[in-house]
Amino acid sequence: MNSQPPSTSPPGSSLSSIVRDKSGGAVAAQPTRNRWMGWVIFLMVLASGYGVWHVWGRRKDSGGASGPAAVGGTNRGPMAVPVILGKVQEKDVPIYADGLGTVQAFTTATVRARVEGLLLKVGFKEGQDVQEGDVIAQLDPEPFRIAVAQAEAKRAQDEAQLKNARVDLVRNQGLITNAIVSRQVLDTAQALVDQLSASVLADQAAIDNARVQLGYTTVRAPISGRTGLRLMDAGNMVRSGDSNGLVVITQLKPISVVFTLPQPTFSEIQRRTKEGELGVLALDRDNKSLLATGQLTVVDNQIDVTTGTIKLKATFPNEDLRLWPGQFVNVRLRLTTKTKSAVVPASVIQRGPEGVFAFVIDEENKASIRLVKVGQMDDGQALIESGLKPGEMVVVDGQYRLQPGSLVRPVEAGAPGASSAWQKGRGPASPGGVETNRSSFR
Repeated sequence: MNSQPPSTSPPGSSLSSIVRDKSGGAVAAQPTRNRWMGWVIFLMVLASGYGVWHVWGRRKDSGGASGPAAVGGTNRGPMAVPVILGKVQEKDVPIYADGLGTVQAFTTATVRARVEGLLLKVGFKEGQDVQEGDVIAQLDPEPFRIAVAQAEAKRAQDEAQLKNARVDLVRNQGLITNAIVSRQVLDTAQALVDQLSASVLADQAAIDNARVQLGYTTVRAPISGRTGLRLMDAGNMVRSGDSNGLVVITQLKPISVVFTLPQPTFSEIQRRTKEGELGVLALDRDNKSLLATGQLTVVDNQIDVTTGTIKLKATFPNEDLRLWPGQFVNVRLRLTTKTKSAVVPASVIQRGPEGVFAFVIDEENKASIRLVKVGQMDDGQALIESGLKPGEMVVVDGQYRLQPGSLVRPVEAGAPGASSAWQKGRGPASPGGVETNRSSFR
């Protein structure tokens, strides 16, 4: 007798159903909850798809812009691009011609001894400032003092002979009147007086020469300036023909700078020099640090045909000694000054297929492209010859996100949304000719 096991599920349970095989045994139940899980997953996928469709539709309506306004805002118009604005300024701009120059001492002198002798003493310290006439070195003077004494003794000897010859001449002149001596004796006495007089003059010249040689034993500075390294020590024999000398003195106040400029600037330089002196600036190799201000003094008398350049020389007072002989400097020759010119920061200028341009902002805060002509770029500023007028608003930074007709939102440098170059402090330390962020745009 086959007996059926009682069901363990309560009547009406929805958890499982009993399925029996052909042999009458019980098999696995199909859980009803699997169908519920399938419906839940289906509804979740449907909700996710709707959310993606909704967000995509909002972005499409806002023109593809991102940010809070594009996702959850109520404004479906185009997004305003954050930019840094500036106003075109009116300034007087100096026009320069730039060149590379070398500092040269205004005067250089190699001090050499003019006589030979033993160097007893060096009268200067290396790197010392000396004045013209200061003692540089002292040679042994004794041999030259002896030479002076010898010359003086020779003069005294000849003077004594001259005195005796003159006495004989006077005596013979008295005797010739009485015909006691012949005319020939008188003439011989006169010639001896003349000969000894010449000898006395020669002796005086020898004395003067010996005294000059004695004076040369004290070596003095021929010019005012600064001494260099000592080229000979005390105790050495000094030769008058020694090419090295004792020391080199260079005049540093004033000082000169020799520089070259391209040939096309020559006509302008020639015209400006007729109107007056031209100012010259000497800058360090970084072309930023001003070292000295001077005047153009010499324009070479020919153009170098091999390089197509003209050589010029400028003189600087150099009171603070910032210029040094042999130093390389950047030279700026001021040719003229353009008055009431439009000036913008260099970052305003952009380059495109059609040429140089700038983004100009109108009263509705919309950007437009304006082709411009730049006269020169100097010290972070651009001189505008045409295309912009003083007072117009231009984009200083943030142009890479702009297109013609884009709506802009002015921001301060370093504010959220500003260019990273400004946020990191790599923008110009001073906007240089612009007034940023007009109050009506805030």
